[in-house]
Amino acid sequence: MRIMLSVAYDGTGYHGWQFQPGQKTIEGELNKVLSELCKSEIKVIGASRTDTGVHALGNLAVFDTDLMIPPEKMAYALNTRLPEDIRIQKSERVKDDFHPRKTATKKTYCYKITNREFSNPLERLYSYFTYVPLDVGAMEEAAFFLEGEHDFQSFCAAGSTAESTVRTIYDVAVKKKEDLITIEVTGNGFLYNMVRIIAGTLIEVGRGRLLPEQIADIIKAKDRRKAGPTAPACGLTLVKYEFVDKVPTMK
Repeated sequence: MRIMLSVAYDGTGYHGWQFQPGQKTIEGELNKVLSELCKSEIKVIGASRTDTGVHALGNLAVFDTDLMIPPEKMAYALNTRLPEDIRIQKSERVKDDFHPRKTATKKTYCYKITNREFSNPLERLYSYFTYVPLDVGAMEEAAFFLEGEHDFQSFCAAGSTAESTVRTIYDVAVKKKEDLITIEVTGNGFLYNMVRIIAGTLIEVGRGRLLPEQIADIIKAKDRRKAGPTAPACGLTLVKYEFVDKVPTMK
């Protein structure tokens, strides 16, 4: 049977999601613990390959097993064995042919910025700190130009293996509460480092180095050099993974 896991993790101590020989990764930890539990080699199929240092509240993964544990109890069995910075939030059975990367989805990422005179040490692992005052109004105005279907080549880091750089962004929301600024981006998929480049570019707008309307020109340029820097990984969290159609679960 095929089981789907909702996985939350603090990515600080990991070299991203994807398995890499000799490196500590989220996928590697899941494979190791599942193989020990199931007493056979298990390799999970992840929905989103987050980068080094990026966090998640609900990334998804599926795996196949004949282990006679009720699917909804698998989360409990795994959480007693996984490191404390990885926790399964839910486990459920899905159809045997279900593949999380071959299904229409909506992903939401949140980028956090601590904007104050001095850094907050309790936020250092989960937000990007800048003491330079940011114009949130200008950032909100700039975010509007990112919404819709565009060729986001300017917001794609070198090394991407994507066949197409066209993506659809449904919503970009920039909000500020006290000294915390959040950039929440929802889309049908993201290119390599795309959300971090979006965040870095909006930060440049907030600093006054770019005008909001220049975002449209950056998109049209299809040139990575025209966009802002890639914001640090620590501020990024995959917060939500939604299926466009009903999840093919099996009760």
